[in-house]
Amino acid sequence: MAETYLVEPDLGFIEEIGAMGGEDVKKCFQCATCSVACPISPDIKPFPRKEMIAASWGLKDKLVGNLDIWLCHNCGDCSSRCPRDAKPGDVLGAVRAYAIKAYAAPKFIANAMDDPRKLPFLFGIPALLFILVGFITGLLDFTPELNHYGKIAHGEFFSTWLVDIFMIPASIWTVAIFALGIKRFLADIHQNALKEGKTDKQSINPVEFVKSLITVVPKILRHDKFNECTENTERSTQHMMVLFAFIGLFIVTGIFFVVLYVFQIHGPYSQLNPVKWLANISGVALVIGSAMMIKTRMSKTDQVSTYKDWFLLWLVFAVGVSGMLAEMTRLADMAVSTYTIYFIHMVCVFSLFVYLPFTKLAHLVYRTVAMTYAEYANRGF
Repeated sequence: MAETYLVEPDLGFIEEIGAMGGEDVKKCFQCATCSVACPISPDIKPFPRKEMIAASWGLKDKLVGNLDIWLCHNCGDCSSRCPRDAKPGDVLGAVRAYAIKAYAAPKFIANAMDDPRKLPFLFGIPALLFILVGFITGLLDFTPELNHYGKIAHGEFFSTWLVDIFMIPASIWTVAIFALGIKRFLADIHQNALKEGKTDKQSINPVEFVKSLITVVPKILRHDKFNECTENTERSTQHMMVLFAFIGLFIVTGIFFVVLYVFQIHGPYSQLNPVKWLANISGVALVIGSAMMIKTRMSKTDQVSTYKDWFLLWLVFAVGVSGMLAEMTRLADMAVSTYTIYFIHMVCVFSLFVYLPFTKLAHLVYRTVAMTYAEYANRGF
């Protein structure tokens, strides 16, 4: 006698996925064209057909902890070939957005990231904190004199100490939230993989997992999987520019932090300094790459773009533009402009750090973990 299963769709989940860009999921009639068309889908239990079934039925538990939603790079191959225009790529993108929200805490910030009405508060609160703490500590002065060289005295306007008072806790906050999320995420995708027969490994060996990570990172840096796709190939270059820009700026920040606190050498530094070259190249790459992403998304009228997509794109663009403008106005000795732009820049950078686990940019972490697990579990990805 055949077994009977009771399926209880989560209607709220279906509605939320629709609001996040997956509103066409109900058009899917399970032809499996998407799984056939996807060049990076594994041969065993390929995606995204099974994910489209689960999404249309509101089976949240089969999706949020599903490894395969992160192996999808949303290149568009499946969506462009779908005979029903169900947009499988956008549906999986919506599921990933839901998963990011599910693994991030506290929830009130995750919910605020979905509400455009909360935007003034998301930026207004850090701006007020900078001003309040800056004036209380005396580390912020909007009207400093030029230094004895007749140049803008950055250290007297926005003290390095004030930057670090906020940025160090923000970094710790971000790492802690990701650590808690990854712990749950790994447990969920491993349980799902065992249940659905995607792996025969009964537990996760930390040493072997790290070896898999070392194997996967070069593939991510080269965008190997992204470049296997045939649609929207131009997005690979844009993503690589932004990714390497962030890596470059991270290296620069680390070097300047060590030079300042270990060697007690204060800036600003010469434009001929090699580290300054890396900072400028990374800044330009961030501006151009994010601008190209915005232009591409605007031109793709058939692609679903949500508020969260635009929030992240414009925030990254603002970080790059404000940083470069602050440097250019400083070199031109435009004191008032520099102070204003640099203040905006620091608010944007702080916001990028603090809200990172709640934005689409969190896929840098979760997709890396998922691809590492796929390598470790012999998923065939």
